[in-house]
Amino acid sequence: MMYRVLLIVGGAFALAACSSSPDWLNFDALKPTPILDTVRFESEPPGAEAKTSNGQTCRTPCALALPVNAPLTVTFTLNGYLPESERIEPISASASADAEFTASGGSQLRPNPVTVELSPAPPSPQKPVKKQPTPKKKSSDKPTAARTKPSSTAQPAPAAPGQLQTPAPWPSTPPPQR
Repeated sequence: MMYRVLLIVGGAFALAACSSSPDWLNFDALKPTPILDTVRFESEPPGAEAKTSNGQTCRTPCALALPVNAPLTVTFTLNGYLPESERIEPISASASADAEFTASGGSQLRPNPVTVELSPAPPSPQKPVKKQPTPKKKSSDKPTAARTKPSSTAQPAPAAPGQLQTPAPWPSTPPPQR
């Protein structure tokens, strides 16, 4: 009888273990993490945006932790200056005899620090803007319609022979003032 109780309790524990696994049993912790190297970025003038080909960005002077599994390209941009790009290459332990290098995992990125000098951008060609003279305005208390009078120098063109001259759509005399 005691064996049956132990068998039922053991089965219950096994069934509970299948339905949920604890965090300590997570196998993702066994996967290797990528090896990272901290790379420093500097520019002249400072304040440029450094953007790597894997999407990380910062403002110079700055540093980023980058994976050493593949080469990267970093592009420096700053308003008023031409963009500059630099290639960062991973180097292996066999390429260097540096004690710190081999102790850090065997791979690093070079060059480190990445330093660029940005060149000023050429001025963009702009067409000169012609300034039109502004007409002088007279200040008056009269309404706008009363101020505008037909010009006495503008005469209608004489009618060609055989054609009737049609009257103008506006009155020839100004309206009386009130």
